[in-house]
Amino acid sequence: MNRYSSILVYVGLDLVGDGLLKLPFARALRANWPAARIVWCAGKGPSVYASALKPLVAGLIDETIENAGFGSEWTEIFGRPLPECAFDLVIDTQRRFSTSLAVRRVRHRVFVSGAAGWWLSDGKPLARAKPKSMRAQLAQLIQAAGGDPAIAVPKLVLPDSASEAARALLPDGRVYVALSPGAGGRHKCWPLENYLELGRRLGAQGRVPVYLLGPGEAEWIAACRAVPGAILPLQQATDVSPALTIALAQRCAAGVANDSGGGHMLAAGDLALVSLFGPTDPAKFAPAARRSTVLRAQDFGGATMDTIPLEAVLSALEPARR
Repeated sequence: MNRYSSILVYVGLDLVGDGLLKLPFARALRANWPAARIVWCAGKGPSVYASALKPLVAGLIDETIENAGFGSEWTEIFGRPLPECAFDLVIDTQRRFSTSLAVRRVRHRVFVSGAAGWWLSDGKPLARAKPKSMRAQLAQLIQAAGGDPAIAVPKLVLPDSASEAARALLPDGRVYVALSPGAGGRHKCWPLENYLELGRRLGAQGRVPVYLLGPGEAEWIAACRAVPGAILPLQQATDVSPALTIALAQRCAAGVANDSGGGHMLAAGDLALVSLFGPTDPAKFAPAARRSTVLRAQDFGGATMDTIPLEAVLSALEPARR
């Protein structure tokens, strides 16, 4: 594995969804190069790694630069971005050729970019075709830099306040299963009644259903609370944040989620995740869970989420009991 003492990661910008998708990449970077100073640079806008998701990358990223002012104009190839800096490794996560030319002007020893079929890159992955998923695309960058994209990553270190709050909401001594029934669009949601019946079945098995409901699912609160033994921790918490949701996931043995931001947060908690897909493509959007089972509506003869049978989800959760 190549040794680097300093690494720059270039992105255009990061919103919350981007940050969650890239979190496994940040973890893999740190696992591959634990002693390196890692700088995350958003060239054309803000990054949630400097704001809402900053607690999640503590220990993974040493510095986040926002609005760095390069990556938009082709004339930047004649300049010197970040003129006072030099890095052993520069990784460009985007593939726009002119932007990569500009990023390549940052002083470096090794430059990695998938732009133009890896033509600008000093290192190449084993397979150069562009994968569908961002997760796989980012894994290619680690491989091209001489790392192992499949390396075991350590448990995500969260703020003590989030971990302590999660422990109070989900005390030791019980087996919890996280259920995240929401999504950005209701067409991506497995029917709520299925989640409710799943919670009842889990309770009958001695497991505790934990419903994770965001602001967009307020009308589901009463129905979820009516499930015997169910816990709705985000409705009990005083400080709701992505870090708390991930801390709750870390205390669960397994979880079920639709194609959603909630699914990516459960994946970050390293539980056994069952991901439910219908109108969207899991090859592109499936979370990077350490232990993952994807159930597609198409595998059961349909395209809509209600095609996925309850028994299939229960069966996928079964290994988490052992």
